[in-house]
Amino acid sequence: MREITKLMINEFNIEKLGYDMMGYTFKNIHELSFHHLIIPKRLCYHLENRGYTRDNGAILNQSSSHNYLHTIEIYDRDKFLEITKYLVEENKMGKIDIEIIKEIRDILIEFENECGDIIKPNGASIIKKEYKNRINL
Repeated sequence: MREITKLMINEFNIEKLGYDMMGYTFKNIHELSFHHLIIPKRLCYHLENRGYTRDNGAILNQSSSHNYLHTIEIYDRDKFLEITKYLVEENKMGKIDIEIIKEIRDILIEFENECGDIIKPNGASIIKKEYKNRINL
């Protein structure tokens, strides 16, 4: 785990809260990962730290919220950007905000209602079971 990820987990009190910046739970902090917000990872290879900076990241559960956000990016860029806007806001606040989590949840529900019937070529839904395992609000 990167040092910046550890620092942000501590700063945002994520281990104690038990959920990430999108409201997804985890069992072990090693499930958490750094998600690039402002400068995407694919554009950071020329940078010394490859974009792994405090102001460019959100801490997400790799197998649920992180992967789900990238799925949303593929199928609905506007919703991806809207969620990213909220994650940037949380980042600037330096804390996880329950009202922002609710706004993100509403976007996710809307995405699920609009895209829930999309099936990948392998026959699986684009919305995996673990993508719906969010905190209850």
